[in-house]
Amino acid sequence: MSTAPKIVRCPTCGGDSIFAPSNTWRPFCSERCRQIDLGAWASESFTLPASPPLEDQDVDGKLND
Repeated sequence: MSTAPKIVRCPTCGGDSIFAPSNTWRPFCSERCRQIDLGAWASESFTLPASPPLEDQDVDGKLND
């Protein structure tokens, strides 16, 4: 009894991608989409908003000089 391969959405192009060991580039649909994602990661295009860091404080809550 064989099961149909799971189809997922490619994170880069949004197309169908086979999520199985037979797909070398999973979860991407192709090497091209994988390379586009890697380029975006390397150029720091993927960022999360963050608050500026608080000033350093020691254990007692006093500011470090």
